Amino acid sequence: MHSLKRSLKAFWQLLRLEHGLMYGLGVVIGIILGNGASPDLFILGFLTALFFQASAFAMNDYLDYEVDVVNKRYDRPLVRGDISRRMALILSILFFPLGCLTSFLISVQALIFAATLSALGHLYNYKLKEFGFIGNVYIAFTMSAPFIFGGIISKMTYEVLILSLIAFLCGVGREVMKGIEDVEGDKIRNVRSVARIYGIESAVKISSALFLASAFLSFLPPLLIPEYFDIKYLFPVLLTDLILFRVVLALRKSREISRFRKETLIAMLLGLIGFLAGAF
Repeated sequence: MHSLKRSLKAFWQLLRLEHGLMYGLGVVIGIILGNGASPDLFILGFLTALFFQASAFAMNDYLDYEVDVVNKRYDRPLVRGDISRRMALILSILFFPLGCLTSFLISVQALIFAATLSALGHLYNYKLKEFGFIGNVYIAFTMSAPFIFGGIISKMTYEVLILSLIAFLCGVGREVMKGIEDVEGDKIRNVRSVARIYGIESAVKISSALFLASAFLSFLPPLLIPEYFDIKYLFPVLLTDLILFRVVLALRKSREISRFRKETLIAMLLGLIGFLAGAF
């Protein structure tokens, strides 16, 4: 039983399924914020996000193995030896066509958008990551893409666009912040992260500014869309903003990036809940 639990945990960590569930939820929210859709499209949209992100993260760990060893990333199952690099490659190859299939069953437009974004994800893992901030921008776009994908499935609305922008800014901030933790390992692949090229203090300032910008934008929906001036939206979004403000203040004194990564992920989840609640 213990070995089974350990194996399941290792596969969860390799595929980053917590991210996949959030991306899938993002697609669902994007559909709801549009005009809604039939139940089968909700399911297919959710699975498309889950499959494509699992493929990308498995490939990321496969290609970044040496870097993760140097960075002592024992949260990575390949570094711990719980999963082989070959298995990570197989899973990455397996999940990509599954994502293509589910997106094709939605529409050709959905397939083109999702498959192109996923292909860029593999390009990011292979080379784009080395360009530092450009890579950060790409990853941040993948955080806003689920809402856009939901809008493609349903209909583009102001709510979808605002949420996408907030997720994008917060995502760039989070990626710049993560670069602080990986400075030593990034030397191996010559990753030109903000922290490595311009210094840790610059990375702190840029990520903090982006977190604050995304927090201030969260007040835009109640101003533009009367239905969002509601406690169901305001309460979880205010919690999101408080977490982001706390991270900004703590970043100036501490470099516990792994903790801040978890906190900003929680903040983004609360933001999703706020937008979902505000749609009803």
